[in-house]
Amino acid sequence: MPPKAPAGAAEAASSEENPATKIAGDVSALQDQSLKMMSQMGLAWVEGMSDLGSEVLSFVADRIKEDVKTQHKMLHCKNVNELQNIQSEFLQTAIDQYTAETGKLVQMGQDIYSSGASDGTPKG
Repeated sequence: MPPKAPAGAAEAASSEENPATKIAGDVSALQDQSLKMMSQMGLAWVEGMSDLGSEVLSFVADRIKEDVKTQHKMLHCKNVNELQNIQSEFLQTAIDQYTAETGKLVQMGQDIYSSGASDGTPKG
């Protein structure tokens, strides 16, 4: 005959929460919190993010144009010195453009953050 469980053990086992149920509850709570935060996002934030995305796409398109222009110059250069000058000019232009674009994107991000602070969107 198997040994008997101590008194109250059955009640303790049944009152313990199933780990899968606990995880499902935690995930559900996180989803509820995320949906609440999304519903509080202001129109200014959504527009700002859209503008930010458009800016990035525009920058990438401009850089591709620069790449094609440089490749064209490289294909038509006459000597090694001209090739080196083309490459040097390309790198300097790229550095300047990436630096300017980074500053622009940082400013746009700060503006988006500021617009959220002024329209009551939660931060942090």
